[in-house]
Amino acid sequence: MELKQKGEEANVGGFNQLMVAMKWTTAADFDLAAAYETKDGQQGLIYFGELGDLNALPFMQLSGDEGQGDKGGDNEEILRITKLDDMNYVWLLCWDYGKIKDGSGARFKDSDVSLSVMDDKGTTHDVTLDTGDMGNVALIATIDNTSPIGAKLVNDSKAGTLKGLNSLQDLMDIISG
Repeated sequence: MELKQKGEEANVGGFNQLMVAMKWTTAADFDLAAAYETKDGQQGLIYFGELGDLNALPFMQLSGDEGQGDKGGDNEEILRITKLDDMNYVWLLCWDYGKIKDGSGARFKDSDVSLSVMDDKGTTHDVTLDTGDMGNVALIATIDNTSPIGAKLVNDSKAGTLKGLNSLQDLMDIISG
């Protein structure tokens, strides 16, 4: 199923594992990141500086950092999620770290960033970044696990601007803004 436009959503229901692949060919140093909120209100961030852990909270792990130095081509970063039970939300983000460092805008409008979210049953949901907004951080999608009937995936496609990665709260302001 494809979620090409902002606001589209799909149920991702019950699964044992999710694999989130962010792909792009644009010559940009984009990074996949995931912010999360647990059922007891803890917030955290998985990114190239904190790759996460599959066997302990947050039960998510990032593959690494691709496209460094604005390298074009078949770039891909993968986030694995082994358990959502303890999560209310997982926000799937793309940022251009070089642009975050100096507070300038990224090239989302001219990019081909997309997410592919696949469960352990082989069901895939493709989410296209659908924003022309200026910014250096884009919230591509949210996994909303607050419903008793199961998690849903929502194409959020909104951008914001950070100057430095100083606090999780700055990022949360963009997510909730």
